[in-house]
This record gives sequence, structure tokens and C-alpha cells, in this order.
Amino acid sequence: MLVITIPGKGTLELAHLVLDLNGTIAENGALVRGVARRLHRLRKQLTLHLVTADTRGGAARLAHHLGLNLHRVEQPGEAEQKAEVITRLGPQTTVAIGNGANDVAMLKRSVLGIAVLGREGMCPAILSVSDVLVREVNDGLDLLLFPDRLIATLRE
Repeated sequence: MLVITIPGKGTLELAHLVLDLNGTIAENGALVRGVARRLHRLRKQLTLHLVTADTRGGAARLAHHLGLNLHRVEQPGEAEQKAEVITRLGPQTTVAIGNGANDVAMLKRSVLGIAVLGREGMCPAILSVSDVLVREVNDGLDLLLFPDRLIATLRE
């Protein structure tokens, strides 16, 4: 568990990290450099999940390689299915990271939502439901590895 106390906001007791695949931890089907190393470190504190429609294939192999629990979603209704994963895990103990329109409900339902503006872009609607916006996924993962950065951003 990762416990982070944010002045003016309260204490987050995070048990799960849910990650979108395409556009978030992968660009053009390839894992973003540095993600594997960060996830290896985060695995010591959080249970890691990958939620994807697997449009490019290879999600099972990647999830196995990274030690992630794989949750496949199907079209139509990807957004609702991703949000349902958060509900099953427990919204108050789950942080989610994503970038697309089908990630909006997932980030909204999570106690902490991190939006990624990566090379593949970001859906503007995700801004209104996110707690934090980062330039790329490694910046978001680093907020969890170095919680003082998250505290500095969110404290009131």
C-alpha cells in the first residue's frame, strides 16, 4: 500500500494502479522507455493492472512481461468497462493513468486520476476529471515513486 497525506485534501491509501495501454504506457505499439523499470519499483507497494481493448495485439505478452493483471475490454462500451474495473478494485484505493476518451470514466471514478499528454495526444475531456496532468507516463509514475512531487502539486 502507498499512503500519501496531502494537506487540505486528506490521506490517500492506494492499493491499485490501473494503466491504459495505447497512448499511455505504449506509443505506436511499443512500451515507452523507462516504464518497465518504474513499474518494477511500484510493484512493491501497489497491485498493478493493465486495462485495454488490445487493438494492436500483444497485451497478454506485455502484461506477463511487466507483471500486470490484464483486464480486457471490448467495443462497444470500453469506457464503461474500464470504469467497472475501478469499481471492482475499489475506487477509494485506486489510482488510474490514461489519455483517451475511453479513459475518462476510469479516471473520474478513481480516487486519483492522472492524465497523460503523450506523443499520441490526449482527449480534452479527460482534463475535467483528472487530478493531475503530466507530459508523459513516466512523469505520472514518478509522482507515485516520489510522493512529495504529488503533494506539492495537490496541496491546498
